[in-house]
Amino acid sequence: MGSRARSGRGGAAALFVAAVMVVSWSAAGVGAIGANWGTQASHPLPPDTVVKMLKDNGFQKVKLFDAEDGTMSALRESGLEVMVGIPNELLAIMASSMKAADKWVEKNVSNYLNKGCNVRYVAVGNEPFLSTYNGSFLLTTFPALKNIQSALVKAGLGNQIKVTVPQNADVYDTATGKPSDGDFRTDIHDRILEIVKFLSDTGGVFTVNIYPFISLYIDPNFPAEYAFFDGRSQPVVDGSATYTNMFDANHDTLIWALKKNGYGNLPIVIGEIGWPTDGDMNANAQLAQRFNQGFMTHIATGQGTPMRPGPIDAYLFSLIDEDDKSIQPGNFERHWGIYTYDGIPKYQLNFGVPNSQIKRASGVKYLDKKWCVLKPTVSLDDPKLPDTVSYACARADCTSLGYRTSCGMLDTRSNISYAYNSFYQKNDQDDVACGFSGYATTTGQDPSTGTCRFGIMIEVDSAYSWKPRRVRSNYLLVLLLALVHLCVSSS
Repeated sequence: MGSRARSGRGGAAALFVAAVMVVSWSAAGVGAIGANWGTQASHPLPPDTVVKMLKDNGFQKVKLFDAEDGTMSALRESGLEVMVGIPNELLAIMASSMKAADKWVEKNVSNYLNKGCNVRYVAVGNEPFLSTYNGSFLLTTFPALKNIQSALVKAGLGNQIKVTVPQNADVYDTATGKPSDGDFRTDIHDRILEIVKFLSDTGGVFTVNIYPFISLYIDPNFPAEYAFFDGRSQPVVDGSATYTNMFDANHDTLIWALKKNGYGNLPIVIGEIGWPTDGDMNANAQLAQRFNQGFMTHIATGQGTPMRPGPIDAYLFSLIDEDDKSIQPGNFERHWGIYTYDGIPKYQLNFGVPNSQIKRASGVKYLDKKWCVLKPTVSLDDPKLPDTVSYACARADCTSLGYRTSCGMLDTRSNISYAYNSFYQKNDQDDVACGFSGYATTTGQDPSTGTCRFGIMIEVDSAYSWKPRRVRSNYLLVLLLALVHLCVSSS
């Protein structure tokens, strides 16, 4: 999910960062626990704050979707293992130009290694064979992978840093539902195998993103209990193996696909796994906690799956909500975070450490305590009102509004106020951003109610000052808003 929405697909918010000691996982023989750190947010937390969150909560590694200087620099001397990503948009140039691959490795790997950043993997692309991409990256992924590997070898890093290609679980399937019948999709079979062989030859790993939530989201007949780890579902019996949860079955479908094609021992990393907390009827904190706690308890045994006993390496998806992600896959895409946008845990998880508590972000600076709401005097029958709401939602984030979402209980007036406030906060509480043709006003009284939070935006750290801001206020935006409101008012 993280990848899907990140590159145009669905990608991905749920929270569980635990205070798990590195020694606790090592003693249990459990694979290292990591987190996906995405930065598609209008107001991202300071990178140093995020790194402290990761370390305070026992994470040992982090997966990035690109090589932003703010994140990479903050990870220096942190001790965290880093998987740095190359976006799909760069695959074509990496595939066609060895010089470009060399330059990318020099700038984004060698440079940060020399500064104390513990880069261990380079992820070439992000779910590039996703079926919804319609083959857009089929011809460039493998050449890009080879060139990046060659660049690493040339830089003397071939043994130290490994390449991988994070794939969505849709690259393999099973016609019968039994893992033993699994194989790679027929339309990409040869393409996948050339990558698999290359990873095997170079000591790389097969990275896969597994999302039981998506199965539940797209298929109303999917047995919901099978998505979780409670043992409440009807098991799937496959020869001598019995599967009581979708993760194990999906994971072993991949093992069988690899095994049938001669690569049954290729190491596997779970690149993304999690559960969103908003934006859909099945996305809430209770189910996310149930799934994430179940997954962590499941892998804490170190037993693995029927077809691949042993520790499981996994990166939880995702660390923090991202309000600028594409919602093409679904409104839940902005809510995979373990933390809210400002570093507040969404729920507690027990990682096996007595009395452990998830630690929130420290030192977060907020804008003023004020909100933008619909004026009480405005009639809901005003024909111009819907246009102002559409304008706000198209440029802010209204994904918490809807059937059985966190703000699904709001009345019409509060729904409008939520939309206005989201736009207002995204534009740094600029006065003009709370105009809406005179329908809106600011208030110092928090409109939040129940599970619905009317947020106050945080200040943006200078480490991200270089990053283009799509919604941050400036004179041109203020002027544009003023003109739009003037036109709406006069029409």
